[in-house]
Amino acid sequence: MDRAHFSTESYAQDQRGPAWQARLLDARLHFRAPSDAQPLHGTLLTHRTPGGIELSVIASTPQTVSARAGGERGFLLVMLLDGQAELTGAGVPEGETLVAGDMACIPGTHSADLVARTPFRLISVHVRHALIAPRLGAAPPTHACKLPERVSGLFGGLLSGLALQLDTMHDADPHALEPAERVILECLASALTAVRPQASPLSTSRTIVFTRICHRIQARLAEPDLSLSAIAKDEHVSDRYLRKLFEDAGQSFSSYLRNSRLQRCHADLQNPAYEQLTVADICYRWGFNDPSYFSQAFRERFGVSPKASRDQALRERALPERARISRGHPDVPAGLSPHAPHAAHAAHARLPSRDATPGGDALRRALPHDAGRHHYLRATCDSVHWGYLSHDLAPVLTVASGDTVTIETLTQHATDDWARMIEGDPGAESVFHWTATQKNVDRRGAGPMDASVYGRGAGEGFGVHICTGPIAVEDAMPGDVLEVRILDLQPRPSANPEFAGKAFGSHASTWWGFHYQDMLTLPREREVVTVFEIDCHDGTGNESMDEGSDVARAIYSFRWTPQQDPFGVVHPTIDYPGVPVDHTRITKNYRTLRNVEIPLRPHFGVLAVAPAQDGLIDSIPPSSYAGNLDNWRVTRGASVFLKVAVPGALLSIGDPHASQGDAELGGTAIECSLTGNIQLILHKKAAIEASAPYADLTYPLVETPTEWIIHGFSSPNHLAELGQKAQSQIYMKSTLDSALRDAFLKARRFLMQVKRLTEDEATAILSVSVDFGVTQVVNGNWGVHAIIRKGMFND
Repeated sequence: MDRAHFSTESYAQDQRGPAWQARLLDARLHFRAPSDAQPLHGTLLTHRTPGGIELSVIASTPQTVSARAGGERGFLLVMLLDGQAELTGAGVPEGETLVAGDMACIPGTHSADLVARTPFRLISVHVRHALIAPRLGAAPPTHACKLPERVSGLFGGLLSGLALQLDTMHDADPHALEPAERVILECLASALTAVRPQASPLSTSRTIVFTRICHRIQARLAEPDLSLSAIAKDEHVSDRYLRKLFEDAGQSFSSYLRNSRLQRCHADLQNPAYEQLTVADICYRWGFNDPSYFSQAFRERFGVSPKASRDQALRERALPERARISRGHPDVPAGLSPHAPHAAHAAHARLPSRDATPGGDALRRALPHDAGRHHYLRATCDSVHWGYLSHDLAPVLTVASGDTVTIETLTQHATDDWARMIEGDPGAESVFHWTATQKNVDRRGAGPMDASVYGRGAGEGFGVHICTGPIAVEDAMPGDVLEVRILDLQPRPSANPEFAGKAFGSHASTWWGFHYQDMLTLPREREVVTVFEIDCHDGTGNESMDEGSDVARAIYSFRWTPQQDPFGVVHPTIDYPGVPVDHTRITKNYRTLRNVEIPLRPHFGVLAVAPAQDGLIDSIPPSSYAGNLDNWRVTRGASVFLKVAVPGALLSIGDPHASQGDAELGGTAIECSLTGNIQLILHKKAAIEASAPYADLTYPLVETPTEWIIHGFSSPNHLAELGQKAQSQIYMKSTLDSALRDAFLKARRFLMQVKRLTEDEATAILSVSVDFGVTQVVNGNWGVHAIIRKGMFND
């Protein structure tokens, strides 16, 4: 079995189109970028069975894919796995749409376009005529067509299953797909025979002529005087022949011409590149010479007026109306922006004292002298969101580029020991407040609010991290790069006088840990929580936590026993975040990890800009927008570069850790609430130099004084690649092989683009000087990072 993987991550942005086009040819497909020129991202997996059946699984951002079976006698079948597309081509009914599960057949002498305006996944199957001919009981269709549901159902389950399995098959087994070959051929033969009665009455030769004529019409759409006679003259046929050709294909010349022009106008009205053109300009641009007739025809075709269509597109691209007040700063009077003079003064004047905010003096000392305004963002039930990301969240703070923010973050594991990690802290108490009648932060995760999947609780724990924010950055637009400079990090000491001067964190070895199925002693399936203590004093009377000089020491551990939450739901495992642990129902082991000290590595586990995709996004799998990286190098002195996907960027930070090892193998780090100082720098797309390390960014890039750290994932952009079920599929499809491949592709691209190395030079350095490490294997989308040391470059 021949197999090949391809990802656009191997190439710089300006090289992806040609590279993608070249690889799609392997799948007998052609590529046309959408008119709005959004960044291209795509993956392609191709297989060739021993018998010669060609299979391809494609995931990509919106585009037009032209399907051609290659001119030889054969058939190309395309099944949409996720997304939505319009099927167009000669003989295809106007407005023929494909949704997940639908299938199109393209004979070898024909072609069709799949116009996808959303991210999509598809599987294509090419079968040579010689393989299928002996099984055909009747002449197959001679035109591109959508297979009826009764026919595509024969194939749907088989192809969906193949799409899931192809990337896990081993190259070493050339016969892995032999059993499927026979089934594919039998199903295909049945499908082609069944669809024959609906085939076009056009003969093969007339179909070829009709296709050529349609292409000529498309090339001349802008000519206002284009007529049937003009096309007939160009093709050296009579008007009567051409008119009959269209009638036999099921439509008239005038309707085909009108609908083709309307489609082009609709695309231009949606395209921000043509916002300066009036509706009338676009009407004339595509051959209409009467704006009033155009408006009526457009409304009949699309259900809205041209102006309404454009306005709708503008609203979808624009930053929604959002609250401009920092809900995390209750001292700002209602109706004032944090950037109004009074509010700005309040942000400075009311910066909490060290008594009110432990570590405040150290944090203020870390502010750069050239910083803009300073803001303080508290973590309260009004300034956090729990377990999900979304571009629909209203910002709790709006800042300008260059501003600094002191931001409080809370660990979702604080309820493991309420007395040490929550009691006496008003912000934490407001977030974790949960009684039989009141739960301040009800939604915890991206699942349904009614807990109709598992009954765990609102949000179902499909995402677990408490995130402070989002923070909007003025003038941030898609395509810009947001740099998050981490100036300092400090622990959030216990507010309980009984534990003054101490901070606490919790580690859980859990059911989602890599180790869970390989336990040696009974009971083998068990979850164990260890509570750690950190001394917050540095010996000078100041509260500080400096990496390398401080450590965490275990106080006690306990085995998780079923816990009942305040609403009465019993949690046999750690399956829902923030469940208060009843210490009367656990047995504490105070002898755990005696004589062991864990060096501190304070860092933010989650740091994310809002994804472009709609809906609520599970906070657990990291992706191109960063999110749950869980890389301990995201600490003081580091900068994180993130590609902005939505207006305002909408930065959220959470999942604070006191320490973690690479892989986070057992399930969690030492989860410990932190307060940090960050500075936000916006790099506008138009001003980014081509040689900048972040000039061609499709992944979270971390820079330290001595290193660049490039993050690869099992799925580089799982929301775009895996379709509508991406948030569940990613947990089943992750492998370290794919994560390492992604890190390699990105690191090679970085060396070739930023350091101007040849491919051979980059490959050599990747082997002899770049360290690839396992970032984490517990977050659904597994991670591998590449560490490129700056010191090896003399320049």
